[in-house]
Amino acid sequence: MNSFDWNGLKLLPQRAVWREDARTLFVADVHIGKAAHFRALGVPVPAGATRENLARLDALIDAFAPRELVVLGDLFHAPAAFRDATLGEFGAWRARRAGLRLRLVAGNHDLRAGLAPAALDIEWVAEPHDLDGLVCRHIPPESDDAQGRPVLAGHWHPAARLRGPGHDRLRLPCFLVRRRRLVLPAFGEFTGGAVFDADEECALCVTAGERLVHVPARPRPALARG
Repeated sequence: MNSFDWNGLKLLPQRAVWREDARTLFVADVHIGKAAHFRALGVPVPAGATRENLARLDALIDAFAPRELVVLGDLFHAPAAFRDATLGEFGAWRARRAGLRLRLVAGNHDLRAGLAPAALDIEWVAEPHDLDGLVCRHIPPESDDAQGRPVLAGHWHPAARLRGPGHDRLRLPCFLVRRRRLVLPAFGEFTGGAVFDADEECALCVTAGERLVHVPARPRPALARG
């Protein structure tokens, strides 16, 4: 497994960010309950997304032993997250991780889902949230922080399209960096993504299994001379 450093933070191929000095993990856009929401609407999507997402969180927690997990919005997808089997799975996971502080920067889907049951012990905060010199948001801002602080956000579910020599194409989740702003890939498996291209203002770092791959910027086409 490799990682990239950015402003004292480590970007991890597991679609997470690690802050060593504060022993804090950051993820974004888990969307617990999304599959259940679609099944309730009659869309035949497979079960097991919540279990898989929580297992991936467990692997990160076991590997890094964080004191705190910060979710940069959309931990939950819809009110279906607080019903029956989905709530049972998440509640059992939270009970196993009761010693882990869980802070949620409320995203648009969290607001739609409503407040989580108190038994889940989630600290709900509004954006922008200052966390020891970092600005934590859900929706990425249009410009850098006025005080020069690094900004972490989610919401966009960024992805990059890689092209092979045989015209093959592969779309993979990625981190997106614009100066002092970092947008995390969606942590949830059942989330989709928006494709971005690397350029002079936007650097991309693709998550590929246990590796991170930097996507070089594409040169802009030369202007035609008249």
